[in-house]
Parts: sequence; C-alpha cells; structure tokens
Amino acid sequence: MCSSLCAHALYHRTQYEASIKIAAGPNPRRVRSLSRALLRTYSVLLLFIGLKAAGNLSLAWGMTHLARNASANPLFYLRAMLDPFVALGVVMLILALLVRMVLLSVADLSFVLPVTAVGYVLAALLGKAVLHEVVTRQRWLGILLIFAGAALVSFTRQKTTEIGETSQ
Repeated sequence: MCSSLCAHALYHRTQYEASIKIAAGPNPRRVRSLSRALLRTYSVLLLFIGLKAAGNLSLAWGMTHLARNASANPLFYLRAMLDPFVALGVVMLILALLVRMVLLSVADLSFVLPVTAVGYVLAALLGKAVLHEVVTRQRWLGILLIFAGAALVSFTRQKTTEIGETSQ
C-alpha cells in the first residue's frame, strides 16, 4: 500500500515539476547545448557524405584507368591498391567509416541511414560530371526519390547526446 502511494506521489511530483518547467519556458543553456549538438551532428553528417562521395569517386577513377582484366585473382586487387587514386579512395572510405561511427554515436540510426543516402545523389552527379558516365532518366528518377526520402527524414526529430550525457 505504501509503495503504491509513494509511486503515486512520485508520479504527481514529476508531472508537477514538468509543468513548472514548461510554464517557465525553455532553459537558455539547454537550448544552446541542443543547438551545438545539432550543429555537431550536421557537421559530422556533411563530413561523412563528403568523404564517402570523394572516396568512391577516387576509387572509381583509379579502377577505370587500370587494365580491365579484373578477375578472382587477389593479386590484381593488391596491385590495384598501389594506384594512387585507388589508395586515396580506400583511405577516404576508411575515414568515412570512422566518421559514420561518430555519427551513429550522436544520432539515431533511423535518421542517419536515410539522410546519408543523399551521398548516392552526390555520387551520381560526380559520376556524370567527372567520370562522364551516362545517367538515364530512370536513374535520375530513382535518385530524385532517394533525395526526397532523405529530405523527408531529415525534418524528423533525432536524438543527439552531449558528451558525458547519457541517453534514455
């Protein structure tokens, strides 16, 4: 009985404190902290998208300039990694993976994956502009759908965490 009353009193106290916080308005320090966290999240997001797009472009550029005798022979790929563009692409993609780990530590997976799909749009644009690839209307339509989905997801609320703050 006492535990039930204590739980009930605790519930009402929590609701009361929450209503006071709402009535008092937002805490300016908390708002600035969330703004910094949001800025950090989007900065890391842009870094990831840039590294991934540049890494894929460099890798594709290097591989298209090698002999076209790709095979199951692992020596071909080891030799390919000696090409400066291929090596640079591999390094940038490894850095992109590390940046993605940081991104996943500050934002929800359900936000990160769709929004980073914007990198596919950038990859298609770079492929067309730099590698002179042919991008058909059907591919452009698919790219437009990816971009629209990423834009839709980017406007949803995502979790961001402060250093030292635990998420609940």
